[in-house]
Amino acid sequence: MNYKKLIASILICQAAGIIGSFFTISSIDSWYATLNKPSFNPPSWLFGPAWITLYFLMGIALYLVWNMERRDKIWKNAIAIFSVQLILNVAWSIIFFGMEQPLLAGFEIIILWVFILLTIIYFGKLNKTAAYLLVPYICWVTFASVLNWAIVTLN
Repeated sequence: MNYKKLIASILICQAAGIIGSFFTISSIDSWYATLNKPSFNPPSWLFGPAWITLYFLMGIALYLVWNMERRDKIWKNAIAIFSVQLILNVAWSIIFFGMEQPLLAGFEIIILWVFILLTIIYFGKLNKTAAYLLVPYICWVTFASVLNWAIVTLN
């Protein structure tokens, strides 16, 4: 086991969460609090632990693929697609919370969801466990997509 790569993989993913949280935290008690939300909107305290867990799982998945001996086209594409989805993940927080643009964030989260699915597909070609570790993530983003669009509709 390459502990340096494992720690780096987890820290890369957690860093994405930290960057996104800079935009999120400042809006939770201000702009976001003023929005009409659907009845299924989870309490605000739930989002932090959920995302920390998801970023941790993403980090382990990244490690399982990054640590492989292969460096072929499928591996390179898998790492590239993972990187794009991680950037899109941060971008959603910037758009939704930082820019206060739920409609634009709604379109962006659809693209994010597609890239998560592509990551699962490509990771699955290389390491099934890595792909399975991303299933909670796509489920949460599916729920977040519904929540995002409900907020757009209600506001």
